[in-house]
Amino acid sequence: MAKARAIVKRLKAVKNIRKITRTMELIATARFKKAMDRATEAAAYTKKIAEIVADLSKADLSFSHPLLTQPAEQKKTVLLVVTSNRGLCGGYNGAILRHVMGRLKEAKANGEELTLEVAGKRGQAFLKFQGVESDRFYGNFEDKPRFDEVDEIAQRYIDGFVSGEIHRVDVAYTEFLSSARQQAVLKTLLPLGKLDSNDDEESSRAVDYEFLPSPEDILEEIVPAAFKAQMFKCFLDAAVSEQIARMVAMKGATENAGEMISTLSMQYNRARQSQITSELSEIIGGAAALE
Repeated sequence: MAKARAIVKRLKAVKNIRKITRTMELIATARFKKAMDRATEAAAYTKKIAEIVADLSKADLSFSHPLLTQPAEQKKTVLLVVTSNRGLCGGYNGAILRHVMGRLKEAKANGEELTLEVAGKRGQAFLKFQGVESDRFYGNFEDKPRFDEVDEIAQRYIDGFVSGEIHRVDVAYTEFLSSARQQAVLKTLLPLGKLDSNDDEESSRAVDYEFLPSPEDILEEIVPAAFKAQMFKCFLDAAVSEQIARMVAMKGATENAGEMISTLSMQYNRARQSQITSELSEIIGGAAALE
């Protein structure tokens, strides 16, 4: 009887866990759809503004924007790590942090002066456990990052890069490629590299532009906007990738709980059957002794 009661108690606990994981799966699914819409819209804007900057860089101009200029040395680097504030999302954070640890070792080997900035409580906790202290921490980014929050960080990077206080800006995050594919990456956002990903013959030809009011004023506006759009897209990609990872993890947990419930139900039925058989044997034995 004691064994059957223990199985019943465990069965109730697993059923409660399955309710929780199922609810979290549904919540992650709803948030994923909204985050994917925002990421898709931002991807179209980022791609277009990158194409414009790429065309301007191919034009026959006698000047260049500081954000497009490669520094003589890259000794002062900023590494921004974008992780989640909450767990239960599978290997989402682990994949990002593996890139981060590799980059930290590389910077130490090259003698770089690396400034570490972390967005997300999970990344902050892991790095602290590893004995790595971050210079700045951002815990305000959730599944709906706002542009004004990212703009403040991006503008600080721009000012530092133009003044020479920063030579390079790297971002470690999870890139959203499709609803079925996301990958943890480490990208260099500053200096701005080749923004146009098209390699066809048409995109390789120089483009003639007529500027109004002046090329300097246009580049002064559009190049920082391109960098800010790229950085904002990193946060949007991270948000939708986190929800996908949590959705998959909770779905797996729900299915595992269902299998465990089936197994425990079978064990309970066997224990109850054995108990009933034992009770019947005792009754028959007692009846036989009275004859």
